Amino acid sequence: MQLFAFGINHETAPLSLREQVVFHAENMVQALRDLVDRHPVKEAAIISTCNRTEVYCHTAEPWQAMHWLAEYHKLKSQHLEPHLYKLPQERAVKHAFRVASGLDSMVLGEPQILGQFKDAVRTAEQAGTLGLLLNKLFQRTFSVAKAVRSETEIGASTVSMASAAVRLAERIYPSVAAQSALFIGAGEMIELTATHFTARHPHHVTFANRTLERAQHLAERFRGRAITLNELASQLAVHDIIVSCTASTLPIIGKGLIESALRARRHRPFLIIDLAVPRDVEAEVGALDDVFLYTVDDLGKIAREGLDVRESAVAQAEAIIETQVGDFMQWLDNRALVPTIRALRDDAERARRREVERALRRLARGDDAQQVLEHLSYSLTNKFLHAPTHALSHANDDDREQLVAMLRRLYQLKHSE
Repeated sequence: MQLFAFGINHETAPLSLREQVVFHAENMVQALRDLVDRHPVKEAAIISTCNRTEVYCHTAEPWQAMHWLAEYHKLKSQHLEPHLYKLPQERAVKHAFRVASGLDSMVLGEPQILGQFKDAVRTAEQAGTLGLLLNKLFQRTFSVAKAVRSETEIGASTVSMASAAVRLAERIYPSVAAQSALFIGAGEMIELTATHFTARHPHHVTFANRTLERAQHLAERFRGRAITLNELASQLAVHDIIVSCTASTLPIIGKGLIESALRARRHRPFLIIDLAVPRDVEAEVGALDDVFLYTVDDLGKIAREGLDVRESAVAQAEAIIETQVGDFMQWLDNRALVPTIRALRDDAERARRREVERALRRLARGDDAQQVLEHLSYSLTNKFLHAPTHALSHANDDDREQLVAMLRRLYQLKHSE
């Protein structure tokens, strides 16, 4: 059994593939149980975001777990495999530390990934797939991420995806304050993006969501109005900027819907920012005249501009991580010795009990107590030293010198002539 991590991210796979292996929150528990129940996997946790899908597991057969990922999403293994990174043991530990610290994100230093790690741990606990090894790994991961953020400037001047969306809008429109914005969805990303946009005081804002109550909550906070997704067709045309990030498995905005809205707008341009994975907006929309369509990958490129302050802290962050990886691997190596140590102690305990029982029987017969204790100590000494002396007596010439040195070290014997 070994610690193993594998997955795809924004550097190894295009958005078109990443959206095919997303695990939605409502299905995550079932997916984890499916992996552990049907495959030789002892523990498992899954990180699934717009930029990455990663599986951390404790398994004897990593290839089976990787095959499961393709099988679960109804993909051919040969289609997914070229994009997978495979990280055994120490590489898995280092990767977890780097990801949680924001060093492997599309936006260097972004803080959201740490919360997503914590969500993954809670879900694995709920599914019953988080054991000693992964729990220890993730608790150490949180500690390392905290140290990196508090001891370096990795999070300084962070340009988030939300602020990148505003920057993009300001490149296209002379003033965001003169535009109307529609936010589709009610999750954390929409809330963050709305915060950045409303700081520019757009003409008016609308929140659309499948559940009207959640849309109303955001509308009250940002002084906008709330609608349901069923009202999108009639409301798109009155907005200039559309930001969408829902958990829908299928696009909710199609080419036909946008074409109708463009006609109603007399072809005044749309800015559409699709932050969802899988995508909320059909890719064909991007080919329409008067439409500026940007995906999460497009915003990542904008967010990466001007990273000098944070990049100067990377070397310091990597040094912290390297030290912590060494400490964790030492714990992991020591854990591997536990069965041997337990067997050694169990063997010694059995010998001790047998000799004590013999001594008690002799005392019950009335034998001299001093002689019984002498025999007990002699017998225990004999038994405990039998294995090493037997090994030393029967060692061949090649092994004897090494065995002598090891026994001197184990029993702390001083060298004598």
